[in-house]
Amino acid sequence: MTIIIEKCTIEDLGLLQEISIETFNETFKHQNSPENMKVYLERAFHLKQLEQELSNIFSEFYFIYVNGKIAGYLKINTHHAQSEAMGDDCLEIERIYIKQSYHKQGLGKYLMNKAVEIALEKNLRKIWLGVWEKNENAINFYNKMGFVQTGTHSFYMGNEEQIDLIMTQTLSEYRRRAL
Repeated sequence: MTIIIEKCTIEDLGLLQEISIETFNETFKHQNSPENMKVYLERAFHLKQLEQELSNIFSEFYFIYVNGKIAGYLKINTHHAQSEAMGDDCLEIERIYIKQSYHKQGLGKYLMNKAVEIALEKNLRKIWLGVWEKNENAINFYNKMGFVQTGTHSFYMGNEEQIDLIMTQTLSEYRRRAL
């Protein structure tokens, strides 16, 4: 199995929209109303919205390919691009999604390691993310990767308020666990 992670550019806008909608739908459509999913997908993954995010110097997107086929993606934020004011010494993993057909192949760990690598290059202190409290698979994965819950925040799916767990890990803890 050949795995490649590549940074997205503005030329990847269409592919980014496609993988974003596909993976979000696969992950959440069974637990949310079709109306709320439609509203969220149209807002969050509209081409103009994704173009704005891709153009932000404090946000980065990465595709993960398996044997030449796109399998998922990662979005990270620093500084004021973070969805919560966590400080300039933090990196947010805003999105980490893998197509269902590629689940259980360790690809999430590859993307997580990419985020950690970037945080280390930038001399940051902490990585954090928000995960829906009902997304047990993701919560288990993040726990396994050494993240701990440190708070909560609201996330709106259409007109429905949902609760995300805020999970964090210091990079010193990550390094300790990796040894």
